[in-house]
Amino acid sequence: MHFADGEVPADYIGYVRQKSFWIVGGILLLFLLLVYSISVGAVAIPPVEVLQTLLGQNISHKWDAIIWNIRLPQALTAIVAGIGLAVAGVAMQSILRNPLGSPFTLGISNAGAFGAAVSVIVLGAGTMQSRVADAITIHNPYLTTLMAFCFCLLATAVILLISRIRGASPEVMVLAGVALSSLFTAGTMFLQYFSTDVQLAAVVFWTFGDVSRANWPELGLISVIVTGATLFFVANRWNYNAIDAGDETAKGLGVHVERVRVVGMVVAALVSAVIVAFLGVIGFVGLVCPHMVRRIIGDDQRYLVPGSCVMGGILLLASDTVARLVMAPYVLPVAVLTAFMGAPVFLYLLLRGYRR
Repeated sequence: MHFADGEVPADYIGYVRQKSFWIVGGILLLFLLLVYSISVGAVAIPPVEVLQTLLGQNISHKWDAIIWNIRLPQALTAIVAGIGLAVAGVAMQSILRNPLGSPFTLGISNAGAFGAAVSVIVLGAGTMQSRVADAITIHNPYLTTLMAFCFCLLATAVILLISRIRGASPEVMVLAGVALSSLFTAGTMFLQYFSTDVQLAAVVFWTFGDVSRANWPELGLISVIVTGATLFFVANRWNYNAIDAGDETAKGLGVHVERVRVVGMVVAALVSAVIVAFLGVIGFVGLVCPHMVRRIIGDDQRYLVPGSCVMGGILLLASDTVARLVMAPYVLPVAVLTAFMGAPVFLYLLLRGYRR
């Protein structure tokens, strides 16, 4: 930003500093939460020793197997998945100019779940294991991701078509999401009805969204997709700011609105597909996080996008930690916690009305 006198006003410096402070503070909180999440569980590990192990300074190697093979990949998966769902949600809300936009509320996650179920049941991309912690293993992740992505794109195309209808309101978009969710859920149940007992058990277990089923290879693939998508949305932050002001205003500023909208929704669908393919359906993170961040740092996409990423990582990691502790020694799927948290927020947003 340039100013006539060559000096940056103090108010603007304070504006930037305040929002940057919240984002940096969120990153520090996320790191502390990561250490805490690794330290708690059936076997308690002192946080100091967690740090020493992560830094390679723990010469006893007492906790290496638990930290490196179980807890660290699970915690990092929660962070990466939370970032992916949150950044997809904030992008959809801006692209569609709809405060209720998210992969879950618009039916895109359920579309991906149906595609993944097709790959597991029809194409045989998943196998049932005897271990409870890893009851289903996807031995062809690329096929599963491709199928999930195709059906996510199908749902995205329907959403974009509806958004082009003149005067399409948030209520219409929500009803469209309900219809798509019901349609793809019915398709999944249809496949389950004709599946074998083993396939049925595998798919039912898989639909419980949970970050514990991802190991280092799955985490690597999810991280690559989420990182690329996040960089894409950050690079388009000015375009989303323009779209927030209205399509005509954005076009007047030289933004190719339709191209930005279509490409952004495709990228968001890809992120949703990868997360659904490996972790199952995890709802409401993409809806809740952007609204929480808006309350703190406002609607400026320059700060809203990275702030939502940080909040998504914090929210899903905190939910996963609570899910492991709330009914110990039993471990709840993290999707149960996010649903309990997200449903009241969703109802609140419906009741209080909408603000663009």
